[in-house]
Amino acid sequence: MVTAPASQPEAAIELEIGGMTCASCANRVERKLNKLPGVTATVNYATEKAKVTAASPNLDPHTLIAAVEEAGYTAALPTSGPADGSGADDEQARPDRELVALRQRLWVSVALTVPVIALAMIPALQFTYWQWASLTLAAPVIVWGAWPFHTAAWTNLRHGAATMDTLVSVGTLAALAWSIYALFWGTAGQPGMTHGFELTVSPSDGAGNIYLEVAAGVTMFVLAGRYFEKRSKRQAGAALRALLELGAKEVAVLRNGTETQIPIAQLQVGDSFVVRPGEKIATDGVIITGNSAVDASMLTGESLPVEVSEGDAVTGATVNAGGRLIVRATRVGSDTQLARMAQLVEDAQSGKAQVQRLADRISGIFVPIVIAIAVAVLGGWIGAGFPLSAAFTAAVAVLIIACPCALGLATPTALLVGTGRGAQLGILIKGPEVLESTRAVDTIVLDKTGTVTTGTMTLHDIVTAPGTSSDDVLRLAGALEHASEHPIARAIAAAADQAGPLPPVESFTSVDGKGVHGVIDGHAVLVGRESLLADWSLHLDDTLSAAKSAAEQTGKTAVAVAWDGHVQGVLVVADTVKPTSAAAIAQFTALGLTPILLTGDNRAAADHVAAQVGITEVIAEVLPQDKLTVIADLQKKGKTVAMVGDGVNDAAALAQADLGLAMGTGTDVAIEAADITLVRGDLRSAADAIRLARRTLRTIKMNLFWAFAYNIAAIPLAALGLLNPMLAGAAMAFSSVFVVSNSLRLRTFTSQATSTPSLTPDAPARSLQHA
Repeated sequence: MVTAPASQPEAAIELEIGGMTCASCANRVERKLNKLPGVTATVNYATEKAKVTAASPNLDPHTLIAAVEEAGYTAALPTSGPADGSGADDEQARPDRELVALRQRLWVSVALTVPVIALAMIPALQFTYWQWASLTLAAPVIVWGAWPFHTAAWTNLRHGAATMDTLVSVGTLAALAWSIYALFWGTAGQPGMTHGFELTVSPSDGAGNIYLEVAAGVTMFVLAGRYFEKRSKRQAGAALRALLELGAKEVAVLRNGTETQIPIAQLQVGDSFVVRPGEKIATDGVIITGNSAVDASMLTGESLPVEVSEGDAVTGATVNAGGRLIVRATRVGSDTQLARMAQLVEDAQSGKAQVQRLADRISGIFVPIVIAIAVAVLGGWIGAGFPLSAAFTAAVAVLIIACPCALGLATPTALLVGTGRGAQLGILIKGPEVLESTRAVDTIVLDKTGTVTTGTMTLHDIVTAPGTSSDDVLRLAGALEHASEHPIARAIAAAADQAGPLPPVESFTSVDGKGVHGVIDGHAVLVGRESLLADWSLHLDDTLSAAKSAAEQTGKTAVAVAWDGHVQGVLVVADTVKPTSAAAIAQFTALGLTPILLTGDNRAAADHVAAQVGITEVIAEVLPQDKLTVIADLQKKGKTVAMVGDGVNDAAALAQADLGLAMGTGTDVAIEAADITLVRGDLRSAADAIRLARRTLRTIKMNLFWAFAYNIAAIPLAALGLLNPMLAGAAMAFSSVFVVSNSLRLRTFTSQATSTPSLTPDAPARSLQHA
């Protein structure tokens, strides 16, 4: 991984773009912004946002807004971001107003258009002067109902551009103009005029034909498509809004011993606040007073409440399910875990995969090509000797059938739903390019400690010398180890604490790399390695020596305990394999991945853990700085490697891997280096992440196939006169709705990582602290 030389910091600005009606609009805004010096912009049609990176940190956002407005659209800085969730209500209200206006326009158009279509399709309903009634009903639909298309087309025309609105506007107005000509100056307005409805174009006298049902029907179908498209896009972003709305809105802060209710935005780092049973914890912090159970399911997906007490870290937006807590705020606003999760999701939804960039390029040139085809069709039919009305109808059908919207929506809607569903399951995907990485992954490298195992040492066994009580061994060793901070010491002390009160220690001494000794109840007690015993001329008897050897052969650590000049017992301590790791390995194998265990531990310990979970390939005794080399060597052999880790020493390897997955129970450094963050400490979430990413990518490909196939097949049919313009409009609207609906199927994705009561109680607590 090559580090770029230091340079001036870049400015990152987000804009909310208004007035976009299709992917061509987004492409036009993007090109306009990218023409500004030092500016790199990505415009997402589905989220209606532009992410702009500027080389100069002093770039004026108003310069960007002016450039967007020059292109014929509106732009504004977001009123609030995902930092604290305070803007969630505003974000929800704004699109709802748009939906209401669009729905009103749609229903009025439906009410007026249905009689027009019925009169045109059913000769029995065609009473005297029915054609004039059709004009009366259809004109408001074509003018007022399609007004958004006309205004957008005019705006784009003034800026020398053409979009989907251009096709709809030109097609409907042309149909209306021809109908008016036929009614007033042709023979279509004569009393008793009748005509039937045909699926295809048929040559006829143009002066006797009207196309009011085509113009009104196309308007109605396109409005319906836009309405359902916008409503579906709204549903697609529901997961992100749900994240934003999780946070508390107010908090009871302790000021001079008195509780004061303040808005969450006014909370500062260091403030102490009260959380009563059933209330949400306002922000990330550390418990000062109280103990309780915390329900973190909305963030981690873990259904089991986590027991917490003084000194434990808690996360904002989780629910206090037990007693009263007083918490000191350690992170507020955009620094909280909730805000970071929301930002990761939004960044992923705003990005673009390579397949989307291809679709954008096609959409950008699609509309001019369609207009050119329509003109060529018109000239070709006239040149072949067909009546003007037939030529005109075929050209209008070409204009209306073309649908770049489906191309533009194929990727972003799938990303919206896929990343949003992942966030609900505690899987945070950093960007769309991550999806493409999962397709080729064939090898998954797993760090052992904290990933396959809990990362927490626990006491597994107590072996005593003849005549010695195991309770005495644990009580004296626990009392002595209680003063030590070593992980093994904490495991022994924790087990001893559960057995009963511990006696006081005198003359405590720690010997680096060997162990500890002190005086307890008049006994000189030693706890540590054999080398510490040797310093005191003490040796293990045959029974204890055999127990020590057996423990080390299975990857465990044996700690000797001696007092009164004799070795009294051996405590066997080991890291514990997570109860879900074996199931996770089976899922990796089912996904076609080869699991490899990578660890700095000795070969015996690594092999023992691998055997428990079903891993056959082990790379052990690897120094932290060499993990990256191992990943690079696998890649040189042609492997596409995913890496799962949680520690600082995994960060470089996570960055080197083709796909990096960081356990949310790990360090911030590892999480920043990874492509996917797994909020839970459950390894099965890694399998879920790969399954979800692959399914999202499959959905994108299916959407793009449909959009391409639709246009390739439909335009020639319309050009040959085999498709009535009104049916073309219905098919065009359906293609966009189909793409969005297909993406929404990702909301049904389910996790295979079900909760298990045997999870160690501290693992979820650590996830609250670090994720």
